[in-house]
Formats: sequence, C-alpha cells, structure tokens
Amino acid sequence: MGAFSFSTVAHIVSEPGAAKRLGSIAAQHFPAVRRALIVTDGGFLKTGLVDAPIASLREAGMHVSIYSDVVADPPEAVVLSAVAEARKNETDLVIGLGGGSSMDVAKLIAVLAGSDQELKTMYGIGNVKGSRLPLIQVPTTAGTGSEVTPISIVTTGATTKMGVVSPQLYADVAILDAELTVGLPPKVTAATGIDAMVHAIEAYTTKVKKNPLSDMLARQALKLLSTNIIAACEDGKNLEVRQAMLLGAMLAGQSFANAPCAAVHALAYPIGGIFHVPHGLSNSLVLPHVLRFNAPNAASLYAELADIIAPGATGSDEARTQALIDQMDQIARRTGIETQLRQVGIAESDLDRLADDAMLQTRLLTNNPREVTRNDARAIYAAAL
Repeated sequence: MGAFSFSTVAHIVSEPGAAKRLGSIAAQHFPAVRRALIVTDGGFLKTGLVDAPIASLREAGMHVSIYSDVVADPPEAVVLSAVAEARKNETDLVIGLGGGSSMDVAKLIAVLAGSDQELKTMYGIGNVKGSRLPLIQVPTTAGTGSEVTPISIVTTGATTKMGVVSPQLYADVAILDAELTVGLPPKVTAATGIDAMVHAIEAYTTKVKKNPLSDMLARQALKLLSTNIIAACEDGKNLEVRQAMLLGAMLAGQSFANAPCAAVHALAYPIGGIFHVPHGLSNSLVLPHVLRFNAPNAASLYAELADIIAPGATGSDEARTQALIDQMDQIARRTGIETQLRQVGIAESDLDRLADDAMLQTRLLTNNPREVTRNDARAIYAAAL
C-alpha cells in the first residue's frame, strides 16, 4: 500500500430540513460572525426555499445579504462582481446555497474578499495564498459534490474553463438537506446523479492518488446513487431517496477531491464550454465511450464497480466491464436524458474543435488510466455523435 494523504470538510450535517437550522449551525461554528452573504442563482431564489435559511440566520442575530446573479459555468465577471458585493457588505461568512456553480463562486468569494490576490493568479493547483472567510456549503442538487471539494471551475474566455484547486477551498461545514432538492425536474436529477456516478467511477480508476479511503467512498457512493437514481427521477418528492442521492453525491465528491477525475471530465468540459450543455449531461454523453476506450487498461477495476452497479453481471473482467457500460447507458435512457451529441446540437464538423479543446485539459488527462491522444479524443467524440 502506497503512501497517501486525504483531506475533506471538517463538519458534515446530513438531515432533511437541516437548512432551516442554518442560523444555529452557523452560530455554533462561528459565534463571532455577524454579516452573512448567501450565494445562489436567480432560479433557486424564486423557489422560496431560501426564505427559511435566511430567517434562521436573522434569528441568530446575523445581517444577511444575497448574491443571486450566479449562472451556469460562471464567468470571471460574475465571480468578481460577487466579490465586490461581499466587500461592500463587509461579509464575514460566505454561504453557497445552490448547485455546483453557486458553491464554486462561494469558494472564490471566500478566498478573494479579504485578499489582495487576483483571481487570474489562482488558476492551477495550489496557487491560492493566505486564508479565507468562514464558508458553509449547502447543495441543492445531488451531483457536483462541490460542497466537499477544493476545486472551483471558472469560464475564463468565450468557451474555455480553468480550475482553481487549493486546500483553502474546502468549506468549514457542508449541509445536506433533501428538502432543497425535491423540486428538481427528472432530467436534471438524472444528469446531476450521473455526474456524481462519474466522479466515483473516475476516482476509483484514476492513475494518480487512488487510495483506500477514496476507494471506499467511491464504492459506497455508487451503491447509494445506482440504487436510488431511477426512484429519484420517478418520484422526486421521496425525501428518503433524495437524501440518499445527496449523500452519494457528497461521498463521490470526497472521493474525487482526493483521487482526481480524468478523461470523461476532460472531454465533457469543451461540450459544456462551447455548446452550453449542462455539466452532468456533458459527462453522461461521453461516459460510455470513454469507458470503452479505457477498458484495455482499467477492465479489472471497472469489473469491481460492475459488481455494485450491475450486480447480476458475471464472467470475465471484460464481460463485467461491458455490463457496467450497458447499465450506465440504460440509466441514461430510462431517465430520458439525451444520449448522443447530435441531440444537443453538435455536428461532425464540430468534432475537431472539441478534440483540440479537450487536449488543453491536461490537469485531468494526466490522471486517465490510458493515455489519450488528440486522435483518440476525436474518435471518442465521433463514437458519441
């Protein structure tokens, strides 16, 4: 067994309704804070589900401001305007309340609001200097696992994305409350759930930093996600199922935060960046084709995961790997999400540009169990078309 290190969020609360106690949870961990900034998006703000958390913060004696201009794949301009808002309000507690984009922006507000460091100097691994403001993350989708990762993804140009990866981005507290996810439409539930499953699959098969703790978390995540995703899509008001999905997504987040993702994410990013396809769906579209490409190098590990996701599978590693691929494809089809690139507006004439962009994702491609060339990337996109 090789040496490894493992980090995660220090305090986790998993309980339906817990967000209604946000004020008391915040006061317990940060008794001195007085000015909270909630970071969310306009759509979630309109649901009214932020009202009870805000009320509880005010009952705990805090002044509450709201930044709700977060958009999917947040550009630098959104991050910088949110930081300006935090400084203007003299924020001393940042709360990400939303999907992955809201939580990613919250992380960057926490490290930028009290710092002179510029955002552009933070891109890459380990480039954040200094400390950050107290940070609580409350996910409203069961997908990204961003509440327990030290990663924030920013859209840096018209279509390009960059990552800030640094231990300062780990939150102090993560709160998993299924009541915040009951309104998610089935297709969003499916895409975000498959995103979480991809996190676990890639963490389990990553070429670097794979370790016994990340493996254990990935396996438990896949068990929870694979047994609940269809039920969550069919009956979105089932709190028990929704809570299991949130927990599975968080465990997958803890896993890939320590054993990083690879080619599925590398090939998904250009799809999202260029064609504005939601991140979870982008992952799902290329997943079976990347798994097939990786199989010569990762079949024994894929077979172990097939025992969880496709428990009836038998035979050789290759046969069980195929069962894993078939089961993931079946989940996508049963939930009704798109399964081909052409269904989201991508044509054969776009494949070269996608392949060129994918090759820029060296942070992710380095971790893949099989080396991916530019020709390989184009072939994978062609298979997904």
